[in-house]
Amino acid sequence: MGIGVKDVHKAWTWYRKNFGFDIPIFEEAAEANLMLLYTGGKPQSRHAVLAFNMQGGGGFEIWQYTSRTPVNADFEIQMGDLGIFITKIKTPNAAKALEFFKNKNEDTITEIVKSPDGKEHFFMKDPYGNIFELVEFDDWYKKKADKITGGVAGAIIGVTDIEKSKEFYAKILGYDIVVYEEEGVFDDFKGVIGGEGKFKRVLLRHSETRKGHFSQMLNSSEIELVQSLDRDIKKIYENRFWGDLGFIHLCYDITGMAEMKERCESLGHPFTVDSSNSFDMGEAAGHFTYIEDPDGTLIEFVETHKIPVMKKLGIYLNLRKRNPEKSLPRFIINSLQLMRKKD
Repeated sequence: MGIGVKDVHKAWTWYRKNFGFDIPIFEEAAEANLMLLYTGGKPQSRHAVLAFNMQGGGGFEIWQYTSRTPVNADFEIQMGDLGIFITKIKTPNAAKALEFFKNKNEDTITEIVKSPDGKEHFFMKDPYGNIFELVEFDDWYKKKADKITGGVAGAIIGVTDIEKSKEFYAKILGYDIVVYEEEGVFDDFKGVIGGEGKFKRVLLRHSETRKGHFSQMLNSSEIELVQSLDRDIKKIYENRFWGDLGFIHLCYDITGMAEMKERCESLGHPFTVDSSNSFDMGEAAGHFTYIEDPDGTLIEFVETHKIPVMKKLGIYLNLRKRNPEKSLPRFIINSLQLMRKKD
């Protein structure tokens, strides 16, 4: 999950201490010169950190403009507005997680409620106004009794046409299982801004086990699409740049970028950004591209070519020499712990 912030170091400290994102894959200050379509037509300087939680799940790309002051939406963003509204975070026990954050006086905005599929979950905010759903999951890379959260487990995304969006997320991203699809007013949304309204709501998961170099660590994920039925909606990033404050994109680790390009074009969603061959983030390298979902929400694909294994010793792993469908051995993934940022 990409998160636009005002102070990358302050934000990362909060995400480390509260969500356990303490494994940096890269940290770099540079110019974003390929995102011109989304940055006002000119390159913008930025400082970014990509960090993971070793319990399993997706990472955070914490992203700060340094060439301009990042701006917030000029309206109150509500449930159902178009784009990524909420990031899902894995927890082994929602009740314990809620108690943990309440004891730290963090901004928990709902109590424990069951979702339509019977999972216990709750919502909270970080200090910057971003909303997270802490939801119980069973699959983990590691599961330690003293760890209350894992990594990213998906997102809640506002859409205009739930059927059209279901097709996009199924055919391009493989979310082809409908866990539930309901319409109405939902008790578990109450307490979230705009959550008292009437919605169509669908939860999607993958039918196929994930493959790839990092599949063991990234685990399963889910996408929840929400369509507002009783109010006018706005685009979350209307009149703003990618990289401004909030959830800026949803990123997927993939292999076979050429095949993905063909698939996206055939389904009417061509790449809008393409690093063409390889980008170098100093500590990691690969090929990245972007597409838009039917409402303009940004989806990033990254085909990773190089990652640090023992950065202090200058040891990096070339992934292009490995079977793209096979997960890296656990001892290699575990070596990422050597880069842990401690507080």
